Amino acid sequence: VQLQASGGGLVQAGGSLRLSCAASGRSFSGYSMAWFRQAPGKEREFVAAISWSSGSTYYTDSVRGRFTISRDNAKTAVYLQMNSLKPEDTAVYYCAAGWKITAQDMGVPYKVHYWGQGTQVTVSS
Repeated sequence: VQLQASGGGLVQAGGSLRLSCAASGRSFSGYSMAWFRQAPGKEREFVAAISWSSGSTYYTDSVRGRFTISRDNAKTAVYLQMNSLKPEDTAVYYCAAGWKITAQDMGVPYKVHYWGQGTQVTVSS
C-alpha cells in the first residue's frame, strides 16, 4: 500500500489542523493506521492509531484529548484532527499502516509495515 499525507501547514498556538492520509492499494480495511511525528533532532514518536477491525483508537498521552484519529474505509483514508495545538507539536507528521495488527502494536515503529512521506506541521507561539 502507498500512503500520501497532506494537510500540514503553519498555525498559531491554540489553532487547529486536519491531516489526511490517502492510501492506494487493495484491502485498506485490513490495515490498522497510525500517525507518527518527528521533530528536529528527535526520534520519531508515536502519536495516534486506529485499529483495522473495531476502529478502536490509541493515543500518546501528550495528545490525548486534543487530537482525534479517524478513518474512512470507503475513501481509503485516515485523518488526524489536531486541536489546541502547541509549539511542541511542531514536527513532520507521517502516516503508517500495519496489516491486521492492533492499534497498540501500531505504536511500535518496527511493527509498522508501510510508511508515507511526511507533512510539516509548524505551530508558532
